[in-house]
Amino acid sequence: MKLKINNKEYEFTQCLSFFSKLRGLMFSKKKNLFFIFPVKTRPLIHMFFVFFPITTIFLDENYNILETKILYPFQIYLPKKKIKYLLEVSEKIENVNKVYFISKVY
Repeated sequence: MKLKINNKEYEFTQCLSFFSKLRGLMFSKKKNLFFIFPVKTRPLIHMFFVFFPITTIFLDENYNILETKILYPFQIYLPKKKIKYLLEVSEKIENVNKVYFISKVY
């Protein structure tokens, strides 16, 4: 799946299963993840055993940006609102203002 964030393209791996969501980026190399939740939720994001900073982008069911946050290793974060989708980008992105889908695969 490809997305454009602030006019830069990124390739994402989808996380649909419970175990892929639980593992996330722990003990992995840098990659970008796209989490899809069956219902709107406030997932607890933890950076245990993730050794690089990431940008998290929280989206609603219409793919509108609700919140963004740069997280650092061994940090914990709870989004302010319920979300449907979560993007984890393996680099720092300042001032995220637009997310465009180039190709969707569900």
